[in-house]
Amino acid sequence: MIIRRALARAYWAVSRWHYRSAPLPRDGAGILIGAPHTSNWDFALMLAISWRAGVSVKFLGKKSLFKRPFGPLMRLLGGIPVDRANPAGLVDELVARVRAGERFYLVITPEGTRSASPYWKSGFYRIARATGLPVILGYVDRTTMTSGLGPTLRLTGDVVADMDRIRAFYDGKTGVTGRTTTPRLHEESPAG
Repeated sequence: MIIRRALARAYWAVSRWHYRSAPLPRDGAGILIGAPHTSNWDFALMLAISWRAGVSVKFLGKKSLFKRPFGPLMRLLGGIPVDRANPAGLVDELVARVRAGERFYLVITPEGTRSASPYWKSGFYRIARATGLPVILGYVDRTTMTSGLGPTLRLTGDVVADMDRIRAFYDGKTGVTGRTTTPRLHEESPAG
């Protein structure tokens, strides 16, 4: 952990990006949102943010990232492979790990892709509600060249009200490529 923090301090000292962070929950676990997710550079920023904050993270990544030669490194960094063609059971597996006592910050990019998408994937919401874990709003904002950790939220189960708070935080923030998205879940629509 000492080496990671030293690398993070060096990165932030020379980077054009500036690190900003609200305090993290004291219990050492939570769902860490990464948004807007527009570039592969988001991964480097996520590592720099988590290492600077002094926390170990696990992250979800498409299974192709876990093939040789990079697979062992991705797992060492905390990666959990996701089969996008067959994601069934992933939320249940993560909930079971937390309920079994495993403590970690789980980084999720709810956009699910670097391409523009009208809806976020709801896995982060379902995991947070099923485990009681807080949601930490991690961000990248190219307009201010800042990146870091924003407020921590406890989700109430009122999807629209919870997402309104998330939308308010991400309003105006743009990703590395300059694109922005509006956080929205399918569950917010009347047909849900």
